[in-house]
Amino acid sequence: MSGHDDAPDGLDPLVAPDELVDGRTLDDLEAYLDRGRMPRDPAIESSAACRLALRALEQVRGLSLAVLEDEAARLPARDDRWIAGLVASIKAEVVSGRDIPLRHPDPGVRLAVTEAAVRGLLRQVGDLVDGVLVRSSELEGDVSEPGAPIEVTLRVTTRYGLPARDVAQALRAAVVSALDRHTQLTVAAVHVLVDDVWLAERRRR
Repeated sequence: MSGHDDAPDGLDPLVAPDELVDGRTLDDLEAYLDRGRMPRDPAIESSAACRLALRALEQVRGLSLAVLEDEAARLPARDDRWIAGLVASIKAEVVSGRDIPLRHPDPGVRLAVTEAAVRGLLRQVGDLVDGVLVRSSELEGDVSEPGAPIEVTLRVTTRYGLPARDVAQALRAAVVSALDRHTQLTVAAVHVLVDDVWLAERRRR
């Protein structure tokens, strides 16, 4: 009997666990999106990590269709590399990561959110800032220790022509507000690194 036959739950043993999102590969999730999320897969839809990955993949697809068409025509090789880089960052971010504790008045109750959930929140915050796409996020510091100062680093792509300083200030304020509302992290600093720009799609006559 081959090792593949011995794999539990039908999972491919050749795929490393850290490359899976709650037991699914990104290829599986992309195929699920291609089918319009039909037939509905309860295991995927009930998994917070899978839903985060699906949302991020939908965001990447939407951006690629809306704003990369013109640039791909001028630099065909860049489009694939750019999308591949985003997918790689999504793969890293949807892994659960560390638990971030939440205080509760009952000492016998333990509450926590995962690092992946917070990264998903940071992507959502980026969506609300016009002309910004969050490429990756990082939480630096001991997030598992209540009250310990942490720093947030976001690498983003912005639309060509937007003032980088204004974008960074708007995103920084939005991140601080969201983390204050949804977590109990002590945010010492938010670093915004604009490492790429995209050209808005040109109107064709």
